[in-house]
Amino acid sequence: MTKPEDVSQLSFEQARDELAELVRTLESGGHTLEASLALWERGELLASHCQQWLSTARAQLDTATSSAPDQT
Repeated sequence: MTKPEDVSQLSFEQARDELAELVRTLESGGHTLEASLALWERGELLASHCQQWLSTARAQLDTATSSAPDQT
């Protein structure tokens, strides 16, 4: 399976899973400096994308809970 270059096209789960795999790859070592830097940069993009998903979800939850009638 090929991975899209543009991380904005990934779902949260896809980005999270790719990031976890990327971390395992980096931790395994044995890569050139250039390859390690490229992996690191991709990881930064993926982490930022995941954070954006989470921030959006939090904002949606905040909106939903602030506009919901008080159940107490």
